[in-house]
Amino acid sequence: MHRVAVLAVPPVKAFDLAMPFTFLGSAMVDGKPGYEVQLCAAEPGTAPSMGEFEVVIRHGIEAIERADTVIVPSSGRRHDADEATLEVLRRAFRAGKRIASICTGAFILAQAGLLDGRPATTHWGLAAELREAHPSIAVDPDVLFVDDGQLLTGAGSAAGIDLCLHLIRRDYGAAVANATARAAVVTPVRQGGQAQFVDTPLPEATGPALEEARVWALQHLDRPIALQDLAREANVSVRTLARRFTAETGLTPFQWLLQQRLHRARELLETTDLAVDQVARRSGFGTAESLRQHLTRHVGLSPSAYRNSFTRGRV
Repeated sequence: MHRVAVLAVPPVKAFDLAMPFTFLGSAMVDGKPGYEVQLCAAEPGTAPSMGEFEVVIRHGIEAIERADTVIVPSSGRRHDADEATLEVLRRAFRAGKRIASICTGAFILAQAGLLDGRPATTHWGLAAELREAHPSIAVDPDVLFVDDGQLLTGAGSAAGIDLCLHLIRRDYGAAVANATARAAVVTPVRQGGQAQFVDTPLPEATGPALEEARVWALQHLDRPIALQDLAREANVSVRTLARRFTAETGLTPFQWLLQQRLHRARELLETTDLAVDQVARRSGFGTAESLRQHLTRHVGLSPSAYRNSFTRGRV
């Protein structure tokens, strides 16, 4: 079982603090929990939140010594975190533990010196502040999360959901991550490079048309899908479809379709013994070569290498 320590740095944002428990804590692998998640702090006890209630923290930072992954959710101490917290993060990093942050948790990692010379993100409204306080960090305000290997940083609160699902996908594959998303009634894993903030207001009332078109597309990923097909299902013009689609998802229709095809291909590679060319046809890539090119570009693995990575031990 993968052990996760959620490190609280009061005052905390309870919503962000609960995310690892909601998603990692509910991820099931072969019918068993995939993670053991513990909440800890430099000073256990009752801690203030950024709201009108308090949080009880039962474990001290010794929980980090037993953890494989450390997650630092949002904190109100963007520039003055306590030294005990910063030092335990440095030790965890030197020990090779994976460390992730949600929203302003990136400021805590920055204060510990872990992000120096690395790419990172935080809430788009605080990106300039992070960049000014720590100019050596390559701050990207336009993405949902940054995966830099041992260190990961998530953007604003809701992007923490995407980060948690991404961690599950890294550890246990797309099938487990997608099942966790479905159980929590959230959208499947969004890619980290998706836009964090879309500066295009939604129309006052779009109705369910575009959502119905997306559902239709998911049911027909094995066939070619043109903009005209989506526009027909949404009963709008192609121009209106493109504008509203980007406003609602932060992606163009073609970007969204590619993302969904990759999700489908990865799940088929993990959960079936279909030949690669069959996986390519069922996910809409057409040919094994097309699937290989897209999967290698976006995941860094060929279909066969991906299948070997995530199906070890599957009967």
